Amino acid sequence: MTEHDSSLDAIDRRILRAMQEDARLSNVELSEQAHLSPSQCHRRLKRLEELGVIDGYSARLNPEKIGLGVTAFVSVSLGKHGESPATRFAEAVQGIPEILECHSVSGEADYLLRVTAPDLKSFSDFLMHRLMAFPFVESVKSSIALECLKRWKGLPVP
Repeated sequence: MTEHDSSLDAIDRRILRAMQEDARLSNVELSEQAHLSPSQCHRRLKRLEELGVIDGYSARLNPEKIGLGVTAFVSVSLGKHGESPATRFAEAVQGIPEILECHSVSGEADYLLRVTAPDLKSFSDFLMHRLMAFPFVESVKSSIALECLKRWKGLPVP
């Protein structure tokens, strides 16, 4: 299966939609939704996992309920371009738990980060003392999310 493969059939898509809705479904419950026997459903699910279509399982947490009241989007520009600064930046962001996502982007900035913090003071400390402390980071611009109107609940499975 390639990165984008249309070999997923209707049953695979039903399984994927059901798992995104509730990954805690038992195999019997999932097989009912997929219109398969439990053994067929289990084989298909394992195949989707082995192919990397299902990348893992996790619980969606409410950030505010666990004390993470600030979400920000941070544009990062590197001072020098090339393989070394980009590699060093990519390695650095892996170890920073406040960075929820990091995307290499086109446009004015080099990267777009989704960052979380307990409060504005913590976010400011993160920017000034952690992110800007990297010698390869030239500039950052941030936008604080005021309200989340739609939370991520999974990919749209065609």
